[in-house]
Amino acid sequence: MLSQSSRHLAYLAAAGSGVLLAGAYLFQTLGYAPCQMCFWQRYPHALSMAIGALLWFWPNRFLAGLGAAAALTTAGIGAFHAGVEQKWWDGPSSCTGDGAGLSGLSGQDLLATDTLEKLVMCDEISWSFVGLSMPAWNAVFSALLCAIWITALRRR
Repeated sequence: MLSQSSRHLAYLAAAGSGVLLAGAYLFQTLGYAPCQMCFWQRYPHALSMAIGALLWFWPNRFLAGLGAAAALTTAGIGAFHAGVEQKWWDGPSSCTGDGAGLSGLSGQDLLATDTLEKLVMCDEISWSFVGLSMPAWNAVFSALLCAIWITALRRR
């Protein structure tokens, strides 16, 4: 069973994931289309929010641990994605590289308008602030959310 103060911290962490997720959608409406790895970072945030809602009804340490794991997962994906953008390591071949994977497509396929409006590569930085890209900021803030989840777990 989680104490009242632990639950408040868990709710704060879950709400923080909601804020980060809302921020991602805001950037998307401003014209910053997400790549595949950007979508991967969103799933753990949604899970964290769902865990926060479940904690309202079943306030237990297991769920808080899952919340910490979700925040740590999206922080890890964000850090990996930031490294791919910086060319520190290779990313998934499906959304990085020089476009050689498109060689098997016909001209008609490449010009089709019923596909995505814009192919977004995972190894290109579309926005940054003080030297950190969106995935790097997600990694920083998600690590902080993980710390809040862990604090909620440790508090008696």
